[in-house]
Amino acid sequence: MADEVVLLDMWMSMFGMRVRLALIEKGIQYEYKEEDLMNKSELLLKMNPVYKKIPVFIHNGKPICESLIIVQYIDEVWGDRSPLLPSDPYERAQARFWADFIDKKFHEASKGLWFNKGEELEAAKKDFFEALKTLEGELDHKPYFGGENFGFVDLALITFYNWFYFYDTIGKFSIEVECPKIMQWGRRCLERESVAKTLPDTKKLCEAALELRKKIGME
Repeated sequence: MADEVVLLDMWMSMFGMRVRLALIEKGIQYEYKEEDLMNKSELLLKMNPVYKKIPVFIHNGKPICESLIIVQYIDEVWGDRSPLLPSDPYERAQARFWADFIDKKFHEASKGLWFNKGEELEAAKKDFFEALKTLEGELDHKPYFGGENFGFVDLALITFYNWFYFYDTIGKFSIEVECPKIMQWGRRCLERESVAKTLPDTKKLCEAALELRKKIGME
């Protein structure tokens, strides 16, 4: 019997993009259900009663939540197809560490750009670049975070790449100038068909994000 795979998601979500990207990398067919986060579906509330948010990955009727956990699950279940995590235990632990850093440090810092103005925004910019430059230092001169091959950490971060234009716009800075290695890495990742198919149009994403920012009173 074929696997039944459903993804509850929202097109703008960098976290949902991670799951979509993993599914494409693995060549897995799935049903996509777009969620309206202002009017969450009964299915979403049933499948993720704890956090009530996307993405939710439903495999043969069983839900898995939180994007990095979902991606690891996909990598384990379909382990014979294009592995995302290293086979070496130490390297695998390091990959998980940096993916966790992306969520706990970089993403949290990027949220500061969304929700601050004035002096608070200036402080948020400092935190943002501190986190991004830490990631740039880990990347160093490697083609990808894991070395020669696109992997788990690349997948965890690349879904923020098309948000960089939005961050540049609201922060009035240039990630290209501040973190050129990260931008070169991002362009390299975009050469992969799976990444190009997953990431939305940069300008469309920025316009939608600016509209959301206006709705929450930050413009």
